[in-house]
Amino acid sequence: MDRSVWDGVERLRQWLDAKAAPATAGDVRLLRVLKIGEEYGEVAEALHGALGANPRKGASHTWQDVEQELCDVIVTSMVALATINGDGARLLDERVRHLVRRALPDEPA
Repeated sequence: MDRSVWDGVERLRQWLDAKAAPATAGDVRLLRVLKIGEEYGEVAEALHGALGANPRKGASHTWQDVEQELCDVIVTSMVALATINGDGARLLDERVRHLVRRALPDEPA
């Protein structure tokens, strides 16, 4: 993954740290992980809207809205990972490699 993505994640983490209400380190980690659930809910809402699945709202969102909300989930997850462990880039890279090896064992690593 492009290092500039993780640089941006780190900048966002630092900004959140500076703006956060006083909390213990454990609370900050917990809140950042819980934020992923909030963002997932926004994906679900956008998906319902893109499919027109809510009879009260109809087609209230586009597939671009779904894409943007999915990106928000990914970035929020990356910020949470960076909050829990200062080397999120390495951890994510290792995890993706592990998942690829598990799913595609016959392909070269």
